[in-house]
Amino acid sequence: MPTAIAVTSAGLVLPPTDQRTPEAAVLPAPETQPLASSVADFQLLLDRYGHVIVVCPSSAPAASTQRLHAVRSLLESDRIALVKSDLPPLGVAVLARQLRQLSACDFTPGVVATAARLLAHYIYAGAVLGSVARLDRVPVTLKSHVKGWLPGSQFAVLAGPVPQLARITADTPPPTGPEFATQLLLARGQLHTDWPATTLVPRWQVQGVQEAPLPTESPRWWGTGRLVEFAAYLPDIAVLHQLVSSVRRETCHWCRMELIGDRCGFCSAPLRTASPARTVAPATAPAPRHRGPAARVP
Repeated sequence: MPTAIAVTSAGLVLPPTDQRTPEAAVLPAPETQPLASSVADFQLLLDRYGHVIVVCPSSAPAASTQRLHAVRSLLESDRIALVKSDLPPLGVAVLARQLRQLSACDFTPGVVATAARLLAHYIYAGAVLGSVARLDRVPVTLKSHVKGWLPGSQFAVLAGPVPQLARITADTPPPTGPEFATQLLLARGQLHTDWPATTLVPRWQVQGVQEAPLPTESPRWWGTGRLVEFAAYLPDIAVLHQLVSSVRRETCHWCRMELIGDRCGFCSAPLRTASPARTVAPATAPAPRHRGPAARVP
């Protein structure tokens, strides 16, 4: 039985990539459900799946994370993992779907939970914005703020893995993108632009473009509703599997869960001793349009 992957809002649920991709469990907002009901829902998930991994944006309201910690405490369960991500909402939705894909593979719950930090390095998440006046999650220079007042100004912003921002002009190159083949997911807000399709697709080795509804959290995250959010990602489960498999597995000294990286995904305990060689052979693949990236240990 796959490990359950839960998300904190319906806007973070993307359609499955194939028939093997499990659905995500959507957790109701704390203000819509009493604590007792949340506890009961989690108990049902634990009884059915054994372990639950909750994917939660770091920008989520404090009440959401407080509810999750309260439920885990009341259940006295070490089988609930809280995975926080600094990615923007569409990037978090992509990450949650990739974890859903991995949960159907031969990985233990601990490896799936800790794979989130690794996979986040390979999600190029950003947006085209009509204004950066209220953008506070990516560094914005005073010059960009001033240019934001010019009529018709648009900005290409990359939030991760490395923040980048530039005003879009005929001579402006796109943000530095992935060095491996990807698919591009678009979510359109109130801004009308084809820039991601006309500029990012040819420059970022994009092999396919899909569209999804704009997550409800996106306007708050980006500081404006005049946007088109995008995320370039690895769609192939075989590449994702190879990427995660290439990283050395450790055992948490506290809860005995398997993990990759330097911290347990379930109890958050750091590795007691760091191994000098943390990766096995990097997950490489043939030429750019057919291969996946080399694995990085976050």
